[in-house]
Amino acid sequence: MAEKDEFSGQASVMIGDMYQSWFLDYASYVILERAVPAIEDGMKPVQRRILHAMKEMDDGRFNKVANVIGQTMQYHPHGDASISDAIVGMGQKDLMIETQGNWGDIRTGDPAAAARYIEARLSKFALEVAFNAKTTTWQLSYDGRKNEPVTLPMKFPLLLAQGTDGIAVGLSTKILPHNFCEIIECAIKHLKGKPFELFPDFLHGGMVDVSNYNDGARGGKVRVRAHIEEADKKTLLIKSVPYGITTSTLVDSILKANETGKIKIKSVTDNTAKDVELTVVLPPGVDTGQTIDALYAFTDCEISISPNACVIIADKPHFIGASDLLRHSVQHTKDLLLRELEIKLSELEDDWHYSSLEKLFIENRIYRDIEEETTWEGVLAAIDRGLSPFKPLLRRIVTQDDIIKLTEIKIKRISKFDAFKADEHIRGVEQHIEEVKNNIDNLNDFSIRYFENLLKKYGKGRERQTEIRPFETIQANTVAIANTKLYVNKKEGFIGASLKKDELAFECSDLDNIIILRKDGRMMITKVAEKTFVGKDIIHVDIFRKNDERTTYNMLYVDGKTGITYGKRFNVTGITRDKEYDLTKGNPGSRVLYHTVNPNGEAEVITITLAPGCKARVKVLDYYFEELEIKGRSAQGNQATKYPIKSIRFKEKGRSTISALKLWYDNTVGRLNKDGNGELLGRFDEKDKIIVFYKDGTYELTDYELTNRYDYNTIMLIEKFHPKRVVSAIYYDAKSKQFNAKRFLIESQTLKNKYLFIKEGEGNYLQMVTTLPEPVVIIRTGKSKNDLKEEQIALHEVIDITGWKTIGSYIASDDMKNLSLVPPINEDTGEPEAPTLF
Repeated sequence: MAEKDEFSGQASVMIGDMYQSWFLDYASYVILERAVPAIEDGMKPVQRRILHAMKEMDDGRFNKVANVIGQTMQYHPHGDASISDAIVGMGQKDLMIETQGNWGDIRTGDPAAAARYIEARLSKFALEVAFNAKTTTWQLSYDGRKNEPVTLPMKFPLLLAQGTDGIAVGLSTKILPHNFCEIIECAIKHLKGKPFELFPDFLHGGMVDVSNYNDGARGGKVRVRAHIEEADKKTLLIKSVPYGITTSTLVDSILKANETGKIKIKSVTDNTAKDVELTVVLPPGVDTGQTIDALYAFTDCEISISPNACVIIADKPHFIGASDLLRHSVQHTKDLLLRELEIKLSELEDDWHYSSLEKLFIENRIYRDIEEETTWEGVLAAIDRGLSPFKPLLRRIVTQDDIIKLTEIKIKRISKFDAFKADEHIRGVEQHIEEVKNNIDNLNDFSIRYFENLLKKYGKGRERQTEIRPFETIQANTVAIANTKLYVNKKEGFIGASLKKDELAFECSDLDNIIILRKDGRMMITKVAEKTFVGKDIIHVDIFRKNDERTTYNMLYVDGKTGITYGKRFNVTGITRDKEYDLTKGNPGSRVLYHTVNPNGEAEVITITLAPGCKARVKVLDYYFEELEIKGRSAQGNQATKYPIKSIRFKEKGRSTISALKLWYDNTVGRLNKDGNGELLGRFDEKDKIIVFYKDGTYELTDYELTNRYDYNTIMLIEKFHPKRVVSAIYYDAKSKQFNAKRFLIESQTLKNKYLFIKEGEGNYLQMVTTLPEPVVIIRTGKSKNDLKEEQIALHEVIDITGWKTIGSYIASDDMKNLSLVPPINEDTGEPEAPTLF
């Protein structure tokens, strides 16, 4: 609202009105002109202006980036720093700009050299897909001196290939990069009407879990991990970094996790050169598998990225998914190809028309008709009269411009005119016209060939870098190291890390939950803290494991109201933290007389001695917990005795009353689980083990902890270990150029030690391994497919059982094409199982 200033006489504007109009203008400017890319060419204005400036400078040679920045500043109304950052970012993506010099390293975070020291030019790919002055819409630059493209005529989904991110006023965009070859393949599938899926791919490599990608739209999420390998029992090698993370920031996050006690390492060294390699050295006694999990849980070895695809469509921001981006880009490419074909057709028709006119003009010597004319108008009229008999042969009318062009033909051209060559040229143009018309009529097929040609010319070396695989969920408290000493004052009812004068309970992680049982039958679960009051007369304190259905609590308590003693068995699987739970009937004066905690549901036998003055005839009795059913924590339990108890004494250890633990191995994540994912390994009791055979000819025995990590890429066979089962193996001996077979029993049984059971030597590898009692294999050998010989061999009949270190016996030469294990008969169906190929 404008008002007149009484002193100056000028109109003044209310601050609120100024803010409302100016802020909206500023927000629109940032969204449209700086932060968010246009859907037509997938670029922000600064990127578009850089490529346009480079095209103007292009002569096939490299140009100093400083010169490119200066050229771009004719179109970009901002400082050179923003242009420099943008051109370096585009150059590092290695698609549109070919670079020379030190352009930095996205893996290590090293910056590029100064603009005066590095050079750039447009790539051949960029010249092919991004420029065509005939199909470009132009506008004046910010100062009105130059023309610049509104958008480049981009015939490729560049935005999906390069990715982008930007923060505007009130919104942001984050589009992840995708694989060049897969984008083209998906574009071809779309043109063929087939379904397609598109997932991110990063130049950093690593691994990505796309199960929640949500097509790159808002609300989605991807988890990205570095590749971590176990070099030996004391050393881990990090072979890649997640997208957006550098080796220096990764090292910092590892050191920070070590300082805060989340992980325990001896040192971390960045040895990155051509390939990423961070060496993590562990102190003695630290498990490599648990450390790998901890690195994913507590450091930047794993990060989550939330895509948010926002683009400018018709001067407005729109949120769309990656598939819609691809569809829009493919349709835009088709439209541009159609325009190019139409322009080409028009040019060819003009060429045919003028070539035909020229031929008629010279062959029929119409140029002689102008010799008697004295005026320009007479000359034009004479030529027009001379062409009149031939006009029906032409495809369009003859214009005055056509006639003027004929007058410009030089005498030298007329004298050297070759009618045969002219006819050949016209026939070639006619063929080209038919070809272009056919392409227009079959635009979809033409577009498919266009994308196939791009893939053929530029796809080599642009294969997927990031491995797509599902990730297991790592519970932070299960992999955190014990970095806190927990003390307890049982009488006063305090627990905490600062009570160093009291009794040391155990070491735990600061992420753990602690379960407490009190004499009055109350239970509580709380987090580790410096000092927490949990109630007097603590009788049990331990680390609480959520959803643990095997740990069983055996308890006797006396009811405060009736004096009756009850026995109960229960699990504690899930609770509300810091809430008290009563394990008795809830009457005042109730108290716990006896309790044990049994990790596998063991049920002991105890001896109960009753008070001497009670009326019971038998005052000493044995109590069997195995007779009690395991119920919830709120169950009152079964009556043990109605008489007062003098003492309770442990008599003997009982057996487990719950079934053995059923475990599966999930090959997609390389982990054990209880949820039925993957291959069933069997039921496991306390002393059972797992045996793993690797492709390098080693075996390893492990326990069945769910935190165990197995490298699924190197595993040949994983199963429950049975000491008496004979192992049958076939391996390749590179030095002798033959396959050997051997059968042996597992002798060395130290956990988590690898034992080489094939002949040691470079190039040797395990071809097949099984623990079937009577293994039969089919071997096919031959120099060619037409010369294959098949032989069936019962290994248990021809190979003796020997020591695990023996070389074995010859079974086939190195011309073996394939080997398959004859499947055993399925006991349930009576049919053979599917054969296993090696």
